[in-house]
Amino acid sequence: MVAAMQSRISGPRTGRPRSAEADAAILAATRAALVELGWSKLTLGDVATRAGVAKTTLYRRWAGKNELVVDAVAALFDELELPDRGTLAADIEGVVIQFAAVLARPETRSGLMAVLAESTRDDALRERIRTSVVDRQKRLVLEGRARAQVRGELPPEADASDAARSADLIFDMVAGAVVHRTLISAEPVDPPWVRDFTRVLLLGLAGAATGP
Repeated sequence: MVAAMQSRISGPRTGRPRSAEADAAILAATRAALVELGWSKLTLGDVATRAGVAKTTLYRRWAGKNELVVDAVAALFDELELPDRGTLAADIEGVVIQFAAVLARPETRSGLMAVLAESTRDDALRERIRTSVVDRQKRLVLEGRARAQVRGELPPEADASDAARSADLIFDMVAGAVVHRTLISAEPVDPPWVRDFTRVLLLGLAGAATGP
């Protein structure tokens, strides 16, 4: 995981090789500071102290607090896994529950809501959120769809571009619903809701598969 983290964090590399262990310590310290202090009081100096590194180390890796928090939160989403529970419906329910659990963590709520607000006036930050969080988690849709096709639950796509658009739409539907439920409505993502959501999603997938 630490090795993968080193390749995830964006930015050009010059000088001495980066330490994956230092990166992991910095991101963990950022999440701890978000829980204890919240977004507004978090500073790079506090993160450096918690991580046991020099403040200049942070600035060599991240342009500022926004970028650091995006990567700290993205690391949590990178831990999501698509469970193999035997059916497409059960697999979707499993990953939705995991996704909601990540969103419910205090560090995710504090960090994600803050950087989303900041990104409304910062195009570069919006792009970083998209590439670090959104694009990377679309792998779950691709894995789930491929597994369902092997089981015979979904037909293969005839066109690669249609498949890509379909994956984007499915991700948007799942992520949008769970984010809204968890962070906006502040309602529980409990088993009854997850079952109902999955049923509605699969009805839509079945309709899309048959087509007009």
